Amino acid sequence: MLSYQHHYHAGNHADVLKHWLLLACVRHMQKKDKPFDYIDTHAGAGLYRLDSAKARKTAESDEGVLKLDWKKLDGLKDYRSQVADDIRARCYPGSPLLAKRLLRPGDKAWLFEMHPKTIIELRKHCEKHKVCYVRQEDGFQGLSSLLPTASRRALVLIDPSYEIKSDYQTVVKVMEAAYQKMPQAMLLLWYPVVDVHQIRQMEKAFAKSKMRNVQLFEMGIADNSEPGMSASGMVVVNPPWTLADDFIRTIPAVSAHLAKDHKARWRHQTLLAE
Repeated sequence: MLSYQHHYHAGNHADVLKHWLLLACVRHMQKKDKPFDYIDTHAGAGLYRLDSAKARKTAESDEGVLKLDWKKLDGLKDYRSQVADDIRARCYPGSPLLAKRLLRPGDKAWLFEMHPKTIIELRKHCEKHKVCYVRQEDGFQGLSSLLPTASRRALVLIDPSYEIKSDYQTVVKVMEAAYQKMPQAMLLLWYPVVDVHQIRQMEKAFAKSKMRNVQLFEMGIADNSEPGMSASGMVVVNPPWTLADDFIRTIPAVSAHLAKDHKARWRHQTLLAE
């Protein structure tokens, strides 16, 4: 369970979708002056070298963030502004660092990571911030212990490695438990599309849950018949009301741009209505 390291995958097409959407949700939370808590259940290292041996072994960033033509793609302005300096330094920021950089006075970040080497990096990149708390413990349990937050406002990113196939069902249970504790929280779940059957089963589990206002956002760069992760997605509970329209305006072009056959593969679906 502790073997996964995002260093091999940083800046890939899944990160493009995940971080574009995460930034949109952070911006939405900050439309109100009232502070909020950011909770990252599987935080990773925070910052990754794109020229490291691990990153170059897969070279996934070459077909992800490094492939983006910023001038031709609308809707990526904020995302570009948050990663541009890092890319120039041959680095890529993970979700905890992206969120940490945007924290306002009063906002807090709670970052969970279990990997003994990765958490050292996470502390180096994120813990210096006085309202950024790094914990080496199970993120699912950590999330439960924090909810409901004292701020009464929370943005949660759930991003496990899915090394265990049962994670596809576990994450639904974790999200439903979080929802029951704090139904007003904005809950974000990232998932990889490797086996379409697993995703369909996960969607069915969401449909049977007691949650409300749940939407799915998915972007692909290849057909599902091809080996590996052909697509990835985000399930969002209580999404910003503008998110679906922004996604539909932006992501199809990004998908087509990243796909070798230039075909747009994406979908937006309401899994549970308000």
